[in-house]
Amino acid sequence: MSILSDALMEITPRPDIIFVEGKGSWLTDTNGAKYLDFSQGWAVNSLGHSHDEIVRALSDQAARVINTGPAFYNAPMLELATLITKHSCFDEVFFANSGAEANEGAIKLARKWGAKHKHGAHEIITMHNGFHGRTLATMSASGKPNWETLYEPKVPGFPKVPINNLSAIESLITDRTVAVMLEPIQGEAGVILAEKEYLQGLRRLTEDKETLLIVDEVQSGAGRTGDLFSYEFYGIEPDIMTLGKGLGSGVPISALCAKRRFCAFEHGDQGGTYNGNPLVSAAACAVLRVLLKPGFLQSVRDAGDYLQHKLSQLIRTFGAGHTRGRGLLVALILDEPVAQIIVEQCLKNGLILNAPKPNIIRFTPSLITDKKEIDQMADILEGVMKMTFNSQ
Repeated sequence: MSILSDALMEITPRPDIIFVEGKGSWLTDTNGAKYLDFSQGWAVNSLGHSHDEIVRALSDQAARVINTGPAFYNAPMLELATLITKHSCFDEVFFANSGAEANEGAIKLARKWGAKHKHGAHEIITMHNGFHGRTLATMSASGKPNWETLYEPKVPGFPKVPINNLSAIESLITDRTVAVMLEPIQGEAGVILAEKEYLQGLRRLTEDKETLLIVDEVQSGAGRTGDLFSYEFYGIEPDIMTLGKGLGSGVPISALCAKRRFCAFEHGDQGGTYNGNPLVSAAACAVLRVLLKPGFLQSVRDAGDYLQHKLSQLIRTFGAGHTRGRGLLVALILDEPVAQIIVEQCLKNGLILNAPKPNIIRFTPSLITDKKEIDQMADILEGVMKMTFNSQ
C-alpha cells in the first residue's frame, strides 16, 4: 500500500483503502468490504455510482466519437446546452471541466462585461466562508479563513461580507463594483443557507445598482436541493450561474450559464481543450434527463425530509445539536468538535461521511437514495455517536 501511495503527490490524508467498484450508494474495496457512501465524492455523484443510464451514455458515445475538439460543434454539446437553457432562465452556456473553471469563467465574464459596459468596473463582492474553487482567482474570491495568506499575492478585487447581511453589501458597492457572487448554500462552510428574503433583497439591490448577480451552484445545483437549480427556490433570476459536481454525476463537466445581454466574450477570450467534448456532454445529458423525469425532484425533497427526520431523532437521543440544509444537502451541527472522530469511526463501520468543520458532519448522498439506505446510515451513525459521546 505504501509503495503504491509513494507515487502520488501528498495533498490530503487518505485512509488505507482502495476502492475498485461502486454501484448506487455502495462502494467496494480490494478486500470485498462494502461501504455505504453518503458523501458521493462531496456531492459529485448525483445519481450514485455507475448509474445504468450514465454508463450507457458513456459507452454509446465512446463508440461514436470521444473528442472533436472545441473548435467544432458536436451533438451532445448542443443537446446539453439546449436542455439547460430550456429549463432555466439563462440563454447561453459555456462548458468547462470543473466548478473552479466555471467560476473562473464567471469572474472573467463579469469583468469583461464591466470593461465593455460599466466603465471598467471589476470588483466582485463575495462572502466570508464562501468557496468557489482552487484556481488563484477562485481562491481569492473564496472566503476560507485558512486561505488568507496562502499563495500570496492573491488576485485583487474581491471585497468580502458576511452572508445574509444585505446592508454590508450595499455599503461596499461603488462604481468599481461589477458583481456580487455567492453560493445559495455555502457547502464547504457547513451547509449555511442564504435566507430567502436576503437573496430576494440582494436581487433587487443589484438590479438597482446595475450590478450583476452571480450564483455559484456548483454544489447546490443539478437537483441537489430538490429543485433543478437552487435559485428557483428563492424566486429570483440571477444574471450568471455556475454548475459542476452533480451535473456529470462523476464525469468531469461544469457549466457557465448567463443571460444573453451579459455574454460579453469575444473570440479568443475564453476556451478550453476538452470543454464540451461529446463524451462528458453525453453523460450530463443523461443526468438531466433523469432529473427531469416526472416526480424525481419531489423524491429528492422527500428523501431530504426523511434524512433530517432521522438526524433529528439522533439529536434528541444524544442532545447533540441541530440540523440544517435543503433536499439532500444536509449538515448535522454538533455541540462538540468531534465531527472528524465520528467520520473516521463511521468509515471503520462501513459508512462514508464528510466533516467540513470540526463540529459539522455533511450528508450528500446520491439523489436516488431511499429510506432503507437512510435507515442503514442512521443505525451506523447512532452506534458511532453512542461510542463517541460515552467516551467523552
